[in-house]
Amino acid sequence: MFWKLTHLSCSPVEEVLDKENFTLEELLDEEEIIQECKALNSRLINFLRDRAQVEQLLRYIVEVPSEDADSKWKFKFPFIACEIFTCEIDVILKTLVDDEELMDLLFSFLETDRPHCALLAGYFSKVVVCLMLRKTIPLMNYVQTHHDVFRQMVDLIGITSIMEVLVRLVGADIYPNTKDVMQWLADSNLLEMIVDKLSPSSSPEVHANAAETLCTITLNAPSPLATKLSSPSFVARIFSHALEDSHSKSALVHSLSVCISLLDPKRSIPSPMMYSYRCQHVYESSVCVNPETISAMLPNFGNLLKLLNVSSDDKILPTTYGELRPPLGKHRLKIVEFISVLLKTGNEVAEDELISSGTIERVLDLFFEYAFNNALHHHVESIINSCLESRNSVLVDHLFEDCNLLGKILQTDKQPTVSGSESQPTFPATGKQAPRLGNIGHLTRIANKLVQLGSNDNCIRGYLEKSMEWSDWHTTVLQERNTLGNVYRWACGRPTALLDRTRDSDEEDVHNRDYDVAALANNLSQAFQYTIYDNNGAEEGHGALDRDDEDVYFDDESAEVVLRLGDEQGSNLFTNSDWFAFRDDRTGDDSKSTSPTEVMEDINLNGTTNGGNSNSDDEVVVGEQEELAERKSDVMPSSSSDAFNGVGGADSANGGDFNQQKDKSRCVR
Repeated sequence: MFWKLTHLSCSPVEEVLDKENFTLEELLDEEEIIQECKALNSRLINFLRDRAQVEQLLRYIVEVPSEDADSKWKFKFPFIACEIFTCEIDVILKTLVDDEELMDLLFSFLETDRPHCALLAGYFSKVVVCLMLRKTIPLMNYVQTHHDVFRQMVDLIGITSIMEVLVRLVGADIYPNTKDVMQWLADSNLLEMIVDKLSPSSSPEVHANAAETLCTITLNAPSPLATKLSSPSFVARIFSHALEDSHSKSALVHSLSVCISLLDPKRSIPSPMMYSYRCQHVYESSVCVNPETISAMLPNFGNLLKLLNVSSDDKILPTTYGELRPPLGKHRLKIVEFISVLLKTGNEVAEDELISSGTIERVLDLFFEYAFNNALHHHVESIINSCLESRNSVLVDHLFEDCNLLGKILQTDKQPTVSGSESQPTFPATGKQAPRLGNIGHLTRIANKLVQLGSNDNCIRGYLEKSMEWSDWHTTVLQERNTLGNVYRWACGRPTALLDRTRDSDEEDVHNRDYDVAALANNLSQAFQYTIYDNNGAEEGHGALDRDDEDVYFDDESAEVVLRLGDEQGSNLFTNSDWFAFRDDRTGDDSKSTSPTEVMEDINLNGTTNGGNSNSDDEVVVGEQEELAERKSDVMPSSSSDAFNGVGGADSANGGDFNQQKDKSRCVR
């Protein structure tokens, strides 16, 4: 009887292992094999660590099965084999790295004379990365003695999984002797091979993956590889590929992405920390760049300026508001971004070159020609601010005199609709009213920036005072527009997280509100305590109360309290200053509360319900500024989204109907 119970409790994997003769395929066909590996089943691991089994597992990963093969050989066995390696069982990995023939079999996947299945490439990538993390020294010793590995990886860089392996190999965070390995990589011809993949003869996929690999190298600066990449010879090499063929827009865009990363490595990886959540118009601080790197870029400004000319382009792009003849194009937008980043370096030689070549003037013209390209407006606005804040007075003079910045702002505001002129690339739809220009919001911000800087800069103030038309427009149109857009004056109490702060302290701002924010936060806590949305027992009430930290989000920067309810409690959201009218404040109203909003009326600011029970121990304590910032970061976007740095929000906020903004709310999930 005991034997029968023991036998019945055995797992299917143990049943296979109990057989006298069994195959690896029988084990791989069992669903629980991965769990048994992670549980360190000694009988299973002793079988899998054998060289013959490791070799067969590798063949499932590196050899493409025939078309008439069973589906298990095509999909299931390769997946299980990869999972066994990535369980990171030391004895299995040791069998692999200690046998050079097995390592040759693993890296034979990179041979150019064999097919490269994208599915198997992913499995190969996972196994190699696992070896890099767990068997770093043996793997690097193998790579250093087999120079073809890097060349084969670069040849297959168009496959994203292979590119990921290459990115990890050139990284600086996994090697015990980082300096020696990175110096060895710099002494090899790896960098030359990757840069040459930016040639116009390569495919767009190869361009994108090669650029991502090079941008990763710049992030590891200072390092021998990053220093070599930023040398004048390599910068000239990158630009030669970018401008080699004017028809290859992909080579130009991705080559400029590498140059942008050389000027500011942080831009190669979007991060919400790069931008301020409270302010739409954000301009990163100046970065220190090797002057030789910038000098190597300057001779190419003339060729880049030619590409900004749209007169020879006969493409037509239909849009919702009309047509673009021609569209701006991603390559021109990337050129403008490159100029924007270059100006942030504060290099006077580059500034003088941009002035003499007429690049800044041409970029400013694009701002007014393409009135609905918010990405372009964002970069041009950054360029204007860099010019205004530059220590080079020649750059400021060029902006006001040669580029006629004030005149263009005033002229655009006089006629804020699409003109439909033949000299402009933006045409309104036939038979429809010309739409309002989409860059009015950015122009308003630029005008406010001029006023702000003019109060401290004599040069800028002189240009502003010289123009009587500007003075009249500032005192009438601009000030009225700013007053209308000041959310502090809105009766609905809209949050101000995306606008500039003008108050001296956050505490003063909170106390000037028409409600007690701390009391409201306390009231929200009581709402969860008494489980007003679901009366299924006291245990659920305690569970809701325990989730106060994740369900109640308080932001005194925007004077907004957001209550998030779990799925079992509904998806209601309460915001704004007048949340609910309390029963104590209403006389002669004995109506029953049936909706969640009406039930909230039964709870007063002190947390006392109609039943007379109160519990002050459960009140929400509002933390210091640092705690608020941490909570805010939890709900910020994971990438540097254009909606928060002025690409999409500025024009609609400042150039459209402000009354439409009052009804919008922010949902924190």
